[in-house]
Amino acid sequence: MLESQWLAAAKQNSSYRAARDSDFIRLADITSFIRQRILLIMTCPFFGLLSSGFYVATTDSIFTARTQILIEPKIPELLQKQSSEINLSLDTSQIETQLAVLRSEKIAGMVIEELSLIDDPKFKPQTLSITERFERIAEMVGEAFGVKEGSQIQTSPPPSTVAGATETPDITVEALEFLRRRRAVETFSEGLRVQRVGVSYAIDITFNSLDPVLAAKVANATAGAFVREQVETRTASAQEGVDWLEKRIEEVRIQMNLATQMTQEFRAKHDYRVGRQLGATIVDGQVAPSGEEESAEPTGPTLEELEVTAETYRRMYESLLAGFTNSVNQQPFLIADARVITPATRPLAPSQPRKKLVLALGLLAGLMAGIGLAFARHTLDRTIRTPRQIRDELGLNCVGELPAAHILGGFGQLDDVLRHPKSPFSLSLRSIRAAISLADVAHPLRCIGVTSVSPGDGKSTVASNLAALYAVSGVRTLVIDADIFHSALTNRLLYARASAGENLDNIKEQIRFVPGPQFDLLPSHVSAAHRLITPKHMEALIDELESYEAIIVDLPPFTSGVHVLAAASVLDGVLIVTEWGKTPFDLVAELSRILQVTKTNVIGVVMTKVRCLSTRQYRGRVTQAAS
Repeated sequence: MLESQWLAAAKQNSSYRAARDSDFIRLADITSFIRQRILLIMTCPFFGLLSSGFYVATTDSIFTARTQILIEPKIPELLQKQSSEINLSLDTSQIETQLAVLRSEKIAGMVIEELSLIDDPKFKPQTLSITERFERIAEMVGEAFGVKEGSQIQTSPPPSTVAGATETPDITVEALEFLRRRRAVETFSEGLRVQRVGVSYAIDITFNSLDPVLAAKVANATAGAFVREQVETRTASAQEGVDWLEKRIEEVRIQMNLATQMTQEFRAKHDYRVGRQLGATIVDGQVAPSGEEESAEPTGPTLEELEVTAETYRRMYESLLAGFTNSVNQQPFLIADARVITPATRPLAPSQPRKKLVLALGLLAGLMAGIGLAFARHTLDRTIRTPRQIRDELGLNCVGELPAAHILGGFGQLDDVLRHPKSPFSLSLRSIRAAISLADVAHPLRCIGVTSVSPGDGKSTVASNLAALYAVSGVRTLVIDADIFHSALTNRLLYARASAGENLDNIKEQIRFVPGPQFDLLPSHVSAAHRLITPKHMEALIDELESYEAIIVDLPPFTSGVHVLAAASVLDGVLIVTEWGKTPFDLVAELSRILQVTKTNVIGVVMTKVRCLSTRQYRGRVTQAAS
């Protein structure tokens, strides 16, 4: 009956998978997933918390000082005279230009020179390399254990600081000074933050430093340097205009004097008296009478032209002189378009690192990483883990789940069901016995085989404890150790070995009684001598041992070869033992297919070393199976 049911389920394997894919994720599935991957899920938050703690412990407290300036748009003088209702506004590009000026190296150089930051020991980079962080941890550990690292510090100065000694002769003093200045500029740029306040004309200037007083000084100096730079730029532009006017005035003055002189000389050389002789012409300053040879034509400019030129240069000179006077008068009143509206003050508390937030983020990131890794492993995992997987993928029943004996994953003893009858292992094994008893009603199960995919899955432990349950209930039980390749039951239950002259022909004489579990055992060397792994010999032996009410056969694992499982076809049923989380699903599917080909009745699958299953679940399955 069980065989027909299994065959029907195997034929509808595709329908099982379709049903599995269409099932919703239940709360039990989520709980099972968390229990299976709890170690990985909890390990990642621990490392995340450890990493964030390492960051917090090795990071200096950083103080942030904040100042605020306001950019005021100025109406040009030409537009001021037109109308009083003109409203001039700055566009985004102009504000961004001011921000770029604040971030420029010119402002940085002005602040560094004003505060002498190059020689200030408190003005240093805020970021630390991973090597420096580990060195700090080592110092903290040394201080905690009372180890002073400074006790072995060299007393002599390094060679580079001794007078007359140079460690790097190729580097000049100017080059060293340039490097120091570049590092100071990089440190300043690292700590400076400039941003616009919304859509207003206000600009926030913040500076981060390890010293709160220095942070406020640098922030205020930056705002002052920006205002001073605007004034200096306007003053320089105005001075350039004044210099150009001076030069131009001098040129126009010379030209004006020259034009005036030419006009005066022209008047002196020509006779403009009234009453000259009619018809007389003036040639080279002399009056020539009419009737003489043709007079020469005048070659130079006329008096009117010279007077106009002189007047033009005079007006140009007066205009330039007025502009020069106006520029000189307005130069002392040049003001910047920016003003400080909020000066920086000494911060009372550090702004970085935010320890609680960093620790919380580290814990959260570790938890998310743990869940992600657990889900990835769960998705890629092709091992047997749940009864639902066995039912949906293989069409077989999971008749029991045996938990690990302790936290390290060890399995139970060969008679653990008698040593600890109330343990979860014993209760689960009793549920397996109950499932076999229910199947025995429709199909007698006198000879039961126990096999697995690979050695170490716990099949020998299952066979021994199952036989002990039969024996303690008054059923005469025999265990046949047919696993001739590993012989776990024979090696652990029997200390005697076959002697050289021992007669192995009589099988009944080779059966040994095991005092603890109280069942009989046929050693593996006897099984090997009589070749019980073949169906013919196994069937003959079962017929010969009619006095036993229950026979448990410890079959070889699937990895020992397909031929060693041929004897399973003459048994009433076979239990497949799989190790939770280690036995590959593909090998279990192949093993079930081989048993199907040999027309072996598969009772079900037993999972061993299962984690995180409660006694309530075991009892619930037993009750469900009994109903």
